[in-house]
Amino acid sequence: MKQVFINLPVKDAKKSMDFYAQMGFGNNPLFTDENQKCMVWSEYIYVMLITNEQFTKWNTKSIPEGNFTTATFTLPVESVERMNQIVEAGLKAGGKEPNPMLDEGFMQLRGIEDLDGHVWAVICLDIDKFKKVKQANI
Repeated sequence: MKQVFINLPVKDAKKSMDFYAQMGFGNNPLFTDENQKCMVWSEYIYVMLITNEQFTKWNTKSIPEGNFTTATFTLPVESVERMNQIVEAGLKAGGKEPNPMLDEGFMQLRGIEDLDGHVWAVICLDIDKFKKVKQANI
């Protein structure tokens, strides 16, 4: 089985865990302790919220602070309603929406920035509509 563990440095692991829980992530206690919280999006996608202090023990580069984007992550969902639920929950939990919703007809996309500035795109893609658009442009 292939899994992806996304390691994110965070200032406060507990606050970050609460933020992600409100967005619909579950917690895996097996990989959770006082320095890191393992949040589960799906059977294959895990997000490790690691305190800055712990993160820098095995990473020699500086953790960017302020107005930097080092990477973005995308969470596909089954409906626009689910996309809106996740982003609205993230906003209520203290996140920020960095850009207005993008609607391409075949795809709707909203973003949410967590408490530490990590950016997630939440996307609803109608693959059949996308294929038709793609074929029409070939």
